Amino acid sequence: MAAIAGNKPIFPENLIPLPEGSTLYTLPGRFPIGFDEKTGKEIVLKNYLDEPVLPVAAFVAPAYTQLMRPAFEKTSKAPLLPLFCYTAVGWKDDKFWVPAVRIDECKRQDANQFSERKIKRGARELLKRYPKNRLVKHLMKNCCLKYRCPAARNFALGRWEMPLPTSRACNSKCLGCISFQSTKKLCSPQERITFTPTPEEIAEIVIPHFKTAEQPVASFGQGCEGEPLTEWETIGESIKIIRSETQKGTINLNTNASYPERIGQLLEAGLDSIRVSMNSARSEYYERYFRPSDYKFEDILESIKITREKNKFVSLNYFVFPGFTDQKDEWVAFEKLLKSPGVNMIQWRNLNIDPDWYIEEMGIDFSIKRIGLKKVMDNVREKFPEIRFGYFNPYIVPLSD
Repeated sequence: MAAIAGNKPIFPENLIPLPEGSTLYTLPGRFPIGFDEKTGKEIVLKNYLDEPVLPVAAFVAPAYTQLMRPAFEKTSKAPLLPLFCYTAVGWKDDKFWVPAVRIDECKRQDANQFSERKIKRGARELLKRYPKNRLVKHLMKNCCLKYRCPAARNFALGRWEMPLPTSRACNSKCLGCISFQSTKKLCSPQERITFTPTPEEIAEIVIPHFKTAEQPVASFGQGCEGEPLTEWETIGESIKIIRSETQKGTINLNTNASYPERIGQLLEAGLDSIRVSMNSARSEYYERYFRPSDYKFEDILESIKITREKNKFVSLNYFVFPGFTDQKDEWVAFEKLLKSPGVNMIQWRNLNIDPDWYIEEMGIDFSIKRIGLKKVMDNVREKFPEIRFGYFNPYIVPLSD
């Protein structure tokens, strides 16, 4: 069993049984790479018992962060892989194993927490209760029942975090955007929302959820939309309506944090937290992936600074890519960001993208020293013990002024 970068053996201390709710994929146009136990030499396996073979990768379940990617040799006919996360996987003692770590103990998206019967019943009840609300129709018919979005499914079950997509537009053209792809080589795994809900449509479903759900969170900025800050006025008005009715719940914004002044306005309206997406703490690599149209990396840092100054909660949605995230140069930049402007939490999220495509587009240099993802996490814990680790947007007790 081998993994990238640099094709290294995977040691037992990095392995856990494949978590329930994970998915296995074969990788077409590629051959798996392993190591001979006797000689220690790298082996490219093309046939087994006179049958052609394909490498296998795992999409690990939510709450788990991958530590290594699968090693393989590409052929000239290898297609571009879909926008999923690809984790190395092996077989031993009659079970699959993956190099990963559970980074969030919250069970809100664990596979055993979902009952299909209850989800369908909850979706029907919401559609019946809000027959004219377009957002409910979108969330239940598309997100919940069609795409099986965990947040939408939890909303149907009346618990925890609910999603609030609002924006059709975006001011970046992310390489791995999951709702819009201009290239014909790649299909986005879900469709972007086709309308902008009104503040009243948003508030109508958030207020009851906040009043009845356990540890309720409502998050603007979802995979089925563009950048929510392009609809900041709609969001701001909905927040005002919600807070005029209840102070319960956490109102969160998943965002690229491109417009500091708009972040400031939303915080004034009653926004409790932001989650800022970032693939790198270095501007050149950030811009190669996000491809911003009207903002710069410095705007993101300013948005984080403003939010921290207002004593609101900041999570970093840090896209993990083994072989890059754990490079020494990336750690140095990441440490600098954590020192200033700083964050309250790091969500160690697996980057969903074809690994080779990402490497090529980003111009990643694998000659740079790596320290390992576990070491990166250990460094953060040692140097910044106040920073929380996780995978999901937390329900937070309002921070004091």
